[in-house]
Amino acid sequence: MIQIKRLSSTDAGFDAALDKLLAFEDTQDAAVDVTVSGILADVKKRGDEALLEYTRRFDHLDAASVAQLELPKNRLQQALQDLPAMQRETLEQAAGRVRAYHEKQLAQSWSYTEPDGTLLGQKITPLDRVGLYVPGGKASYPSSVLMNAIPAKVAGVGELIMVVPTPGGEKNELVLAAAAICEVDRVFTIGGAQAVAALAYGTATVPQVDKVVGPGNAYVAAAKRRVFGVVGIDMIAGPSEILVICDGKTNPDWIAMDLFSQAEHDEMAQAILLSPDAAFIDAVAASIARQLPAMSRHTMIRTSLESRGALIRVRDLDEACAIANRIAPEHLELSVAQPEKWAEKIRHAGAIFLGRYTSEALGDYCAGPNHVLPTSRTARFSSPLGVYDFQKRSSLIQVSAQGAAKLGAIASILARGEGLQAHAMAAEYRFKKND
Repeated sequence: MIQIKRLSSTDAGFDAALDKLLAFEDTQDAAVDVTVSGILADVKKRGDEALLEYTRRFDHLDAASVAQLELPKNRLQQALQDLPAMQRETLEQAAGRVRAYHEKQLAQSWSYTEPDGTLLGQKITPLDRVGLYVPGGKASYPSSVLMNAIPAKVAGVGELIMVVPTPGGEKNELVLAAAAICEVDRVFTIGGAQAVAALAYGTATVPQVDKVVGPGNAYVAAAKRRVFGVVGIDMIAGPSEILVICDGKTNPDWIAMDLFSQAEHDEMAQAILLSPDAAFIDAVAASIARQLPAMSRHTMIRTSLESRGALIRVRDLDEACAIANRIAPEHLELSVAQPEKWAEKIRHAGAIFLGRYTSEALGDYCAGPNHVLPTSRTARFSSPLGVYDFQKRSSLIQVSAQGAAKLGAIASILARGEGLQAHAMAAEYRFKKND
C-alpha cells in the first residue's frame, strides 16, 4: 500500500510540516562541479580537439572533425518526411499552437516626444544567436525542441544552434523532425558539459552564442550555472511540480492521474492535492492505490509520492489559494467550479490550468503556452520561458537643445553632489555659453 502523506491545515504544526514537505536543497554534487569545471576550461582552451575527445569518451562516437558531427539540413527534413503521418501531423499541430501563442508575446519598439522635442523610448532587438540543448539518445523530447526553439524564432533570433548527444550514434528521429519543423539553423551531435562549453565560448566549428537554453542532466545544469555571465541562460530548473486545488467535484481518477503525470518525471518531483473535502481526499487516495500498479513508471511514481507528495485538507478554497501562493508551484490546476474567480486570488504560479477538463499534460505538449516554467518556488519572482527571453531592450534618448538646458541643470546639480565633476561639465557644456 502506498504511503502518501496526509496533512490538515487545522493540525497543530501544519506550517512546519508544510515547510518540511516543500524543502528541497539542490545539493549539487561537488564531484560533478569539479568535473564540469575541468571540461569547460579544456574546451575553452582546446576547442574542437577537446570536443572530439569528450564525444569519444562519453558518447562512444568517433569523428575526424567536429564538422562531421554537424547534421545537414536535408537530414532533418528526411527525419520529418519519414515520420508516420499521424505523428508528423500532431507534431505540426502542436508547433502551430505554440507559435500562435508566442506571437502574442512579441514586443515592439516604442518612443514618445516631449513638448521641447526630446525623444525617449525603447528599441527592441532579438538576440543574434542562441544555443539550444536537447537531451538525446533514447530520450525523446521533441516537445522541448518546440518550446525552446519556437519562441526564439518568433523573437527573430538570427541563428539557432541545436546540440543533441547521440550516444553510440543513436539519433532520435522525433527530435530531428521537431528541429526541422522549428527551422533550427544548425544541429551538432554533441552533448554534455562540453556542448554547453562549445556554445558559450565558441570553437573553430561551433559558433559562440549569446544565450543557452534547454534542459539537461546534472552535468549540463552545472555547466549552465558556470557559463552564466559569459552567455545568458534560461533557468536552472529543479524537479517538476504540480499542485491541484479541487473542490471535491472532479472525478478522483482524473486527479490521481494528474498527480502521477508529474511524479513519473523524477523521484524528486512533487505532487500535492489541496481540498476542503475529506471524503474526496479519501477517494483520490484510493484511486492512487488502485491505478498505480498499472503505470509503467510505478516505482518512480511511488517514490515521488511517498517522499515529496501530499494530500492536504484545507478549511476552504480561500485557504487553498493562500497555501498555493506560499508554495508558488510550477503547475497549478484549479479543478473547481468558477475557476476564473479563484484564479484572481493566485499570485505565484508558473502556469495556471483552469477547470476540470484542463489537465497539466496538455500544457506540456500542445495547448500553446510554454512548458519551460519556474520551479522550487521561483515562480515568486520569475516567469515561463517566452519570446521576451530572446529579445533585449535598448533605451533611446535624443535630447533637444531646449531639453539639454532643462535636463543639464538637473544633471549638473546631482553630479556635483556625487563628486563627479566631468559628468557635471559634460551636461553644462550643452547649455552654458563658454566664457
